[in-house]
Formats: sequence, C-alpha cells, structure tokens
Amino acid sequence: MSPTKTLARVLAIAGSDSGGGAGIQADLKTFSALGVYGASVITALTAQNTKGVTAIHDAPADFVTAEIDAVFSDLAVNAVKIGMLSRTDIIAAVAEGIKKWKPPFVVLDPVMVATSGDRLIREDATAAIVNELFPRVTLITPNLAEAATLLNQSMASTETEMQKQGEALIGLGAKAVLMKGGHGTSDESVDLLITASGTKRFAARRVATKNTHGTGCTLSAAIAAGLAKGLVLDEAVATAKAYVTAALEASMSLHIGSGSGPVHHFHAFWK
Repeated sequence: MSPTKTLARVLAIAGSDSGGGAGIQADLKTFSALGVYGASVITALTAQNTKGVTAIHDAPADFVTAEIDAVFSDLAVNAVKIGMLSRTDIIAAVAEGIKKWKPPFVVLDPVMVATSGDRLIREDATAAIVNELFPRVTLITPNLAEAATLLNQSMASTETEMQKQGEALIGLGAKAVLMKGGHGTSDESVDLLITASGTKRFAARRVATKNTHGTGCTLSAAIAAGLAKGLVLDEAVATAKAYVTAALEASMSLHIGSGSGPVHHFHAFWK
C-alpha cells in the first residue's frame, strides 16, 4: 500500500453562485485544480448566471456560526478564504469564528459587486468589514472599485494612486493589501502587494476576453491555497496570478452562458 498523503486543507467562507462561475463554486474548483482539499461555509445563496444576479438569500448568522464550528472542530484547516459577506451580523459571526479557531492564514476578498455590476453587500456592512475583519486577516485583496468603496474615495487610475490607497487600507488595520489592477485599462494587469515593509509589483499581460466571471474569487482562493501549501505571501501571490492569467487565457475555449462567462479553472487538465 502506498503511504497516505496529507493534503493541505482550505476553507472557503463565501456565497454560492448558482451559475457556477464565482463564489463558493469558483473557490472549490480552484482548490481542486491546485491540489488542496476544499471545505465550505456558505454565507448566502444567489440566483445568478453569466448575465447577472436576480436574487440573494442570506444565511442566518447563527447557521454560519454552526457551519464554521462544524468544519473547524473536525478538520485541521491550513488557510481560510473569505468572500461574500453581505450583512453586519454575518460579518460578526465570521469574525468571531476566526477569533475562536485561529487559522494560520486568512485571505479576505471584500466582495461588493458582481462582475455583472450587481451589488452583493448592504451599505452598512462596509464599515463592519473594516472594523471586524481587517485586524484578523493575513491579506485583503480588493479590486480598484472595492478599495475606493472601502476608503470612500475615487477609484485609482494609476499605480501611484493604487499605492496610496493600499497604504491607506494598511492604515485602517489591514496587515497586507493586494491592490488588484484587473479593472485597469493598460496593456498590463498590475497588482501591488503592499505591506508595512514595502511593496512588490506583479504584472501580467492583460487578456482580452469577456470571460472574467469569478476572477477575483479565483485569485484569492488560489492565494489561500498557496499559503496552505507552505508558500510565503509573495510566492503565493505570484503563483496565484500566474494561475489566474492562464485560466483567463484558456477561458476563450469555453462557451458557457450568453454573458460574462467563467474563467477556465481546469485549463491544465481539460484538453
């Protein structure tokens, strides 16, 4: 008999996307593609497809707590990825769960708006994310619009402005910030990893495709997977960005839905 292999284990705390391209579904696909075991805590159900979100049904906060306790009481979780948290009581439940179980790494993707433009978070929840979660997570991964919303500023349009907004988020209590430039307009997609000790720049060729649904979820899940497997933060970010870039390039071979289709999570396996 071959020896038993111990897989790294990652927990995704996020909303469900019925269309399968983002949220919990994208997280679990990413974990599987990158060779880690994925568990899930579902914070909300969304009626969603490639064209948009038509309904949201939030899970009760006490049920979210029950899900978190069920996973951590049985699984040795190496890292956590947090996505859609639409209400303050759910944010408080997740923050309390992180405080109670103390996972080694937590990646927070402050999901606020779907690729389609539909809002996924209530107005009063933004401050709760900053106050309750920023001090408890390893990394936050806002895109340009999310960073602007968190800071109540205009969206950054240059790398200098991205740098300043990342530093401002550090000032609000974040330990590390990955400012994602995927919504920019230059030929390169540039992300900036900003910590108290400095900034690292990650650039990739911008991929011209309409199939970008779930890109942010996938990147943050891939970073969490890298941390769970023992990579240091900048290595986890570099590996995750390479994976997402390849998934975007391969997405053009997929024909899923009539709107913004998903990235190709299994591009390395499906021929």
